[in-house]
Amino acid sequence: MLRWLIPILLFSIIEFYSFQAIRTATKSKLILIGYIITSLVFIGYLIYYITTHNRNDAQSHVFQWTIGIFLLIYLPKIILTLVLFSEDVFRFFAGLFGYISNSDSTEKFLPERRKFISQVALGLAAIPFTSLIYGMTKGKYNFKVMKQTLFFPDLPDSFDGTTITHISDIHSGSFDDKEKIEYAIDLINEQQSDLVMFTGDIVNTKADEMYPWIDTFKRIHNPILGKYSVLGNHDYGEYYQWNSKQEKEQNFTEIKDLHRQIDFKLLLNENVEIKKGNDSIKLIGVENWGVKFKQAGDLKLASKGVAKEDFKILMSHDPSHWDAEVQHDNNHYHLTLSGHTHGFQFGIEIPGWIKWSPVQYVYKQWAGLYENLGRYVYVNRGFGFHAYPGRVGIMPEITVIELKKG
Repeated sequence: MLRWLIPILLFSIIEFYSFQAIRTATKSKLILIGYIITSLVFIGYLIYYITTHNRNDAQSHVFQWTIGIFLLIYLPKIILTLVLFSEDVFRFFAGLFGYISNSDSTEKFLPERRKFISQVALGLAAIPFTSLIYGMTKGKYNFKVMKQTLFFPDLPDSFDGTTITHISDIHSGSFDDKEKIEYAIDLINEQQSDLVMFTGDIVNTKADEMYPWIDTFKRIHNPILGKYSVLGNHDYGEYYQWNSKQEKEQNFTEIKDLHRQIDFKLLLNENVEIKKGNDSIKLIGVENWGVKFKQAGDLKLASKGVAKEDFKILMSHDPSHWDAEVQHDNNHYHLTLSGHTHGFQFGIEIPGWIKWSPVQYVYKQWAGLYENLGRYVYVNRGFGFHAYPGRVGIMPEITVIELKKG
């Protein structure tokens, strides 16, 4: 019971201040009653869901929409609470100052709550409310093609001008709009890149999530240099309560075979030689390796037979791998392609002005291009979505990278 005390206290404070904001801003009984009923219904549902759900629910559409509605309701309420609590602090000290300076005053100790402040709080709360609705209806399928040109002095001549289309974090179990996914596949094909690379998380957990989408993703064109992929942390079935070890292993086998079914060559701690003209480069694929997630990746094994002087592109799902190991490796991995973070599916990006997301406090490299001593990592913002069924500010991404000599 003690572990529920703090959450109950916090929820009570949030509900108290939220109601105060509504009551101060309007005297309409209909609005107030409607607000109370809506709050009670959702709280009742939340209690029911928390007390009846199990670990496996965390991959379901019901779970994702519960998260979405929870954020939709409580992020605005948190903003209301912060604004009105700040006003209460001001009211307290104003009342204290008034009492000390004029002890004979018959006025109330605390000044009345100002309607203007409640209106401002409601206006501020409307920003995340409308943003989250947009994210769940439009943002999650608002695919963006992000283009990047990278220069390397030791790029083999035949690969000068080579283009790579990079996608990551499909999370097929979250999809609910075939037309939008087909549109995204058309966008991929329009790029007409020489290579297509996918850096993991084809599902949320179970292989059968991808079955309805196999034909759709099989439509990704087969470029002259091939289609390659690696595994992500969700592909190992770690976030599901399996009936047996054999069931989990069978699911993992089926997930690996999904890549074959959509015509991608899955690299499991191995490398391939990509030839073009008289030259070649090495493409290296590691299994998932993350500081805080499953570490099945083996960079040394994956790089077996690769020489230091070879031009190398590494596919590694989690960018914390680059930060912890790859960027300092003596083998000099020229370019690493990652995903995993989704950019938190929430943030603010205005090119040339601001790039912010809460995920940056967890991952140093979380979206876009990063460089250290001529070694690059590009972190794709993700193709799909997971947990929160939407995207606000950080849109689903199709990356196109052009390699240039120079």
